[in-house]
Amino acid sequence: MDQFCCMVMRIKIDCNGCYRKVRRALLETQELDTHLIEMKQSKVSVCGKFKPQEIAIKIRKKTNRRVEILEIQEFSINNGQSHEEKPLMISSSWNLESNQNLFAT
Repeated sequence: MDQFCCMVMRIKIDCNGCYRKVRRALLETQELDTHLIEMKQSKVSVCGKFKPQEIAIKIRKKTNRRVEILEIQEFSINNGQSHEEKPLMISSSWNLESNQNLFAT
């Protein structure tokens, strides 16, 4: 059984076309609950019930881009109740500027 986990990956995103390709691959991946794409930092964060290596391979095949796993946080689930041992991903760079720039052009 897959554990609930959050994973941060590095995927090089050069342009809006690359961004759309990565976003489409994330949206098509059933196991993911949430995702965050940080275009300027070339980082992609995902959360859900999955095996990290399998998701990285799936995204690699769908986008034809190199995927580097930077960080994995796993959370245990006891008796159907979610029990978090650590806080979810905390990042000071969670802003929407990179997404707003896509629509400004």
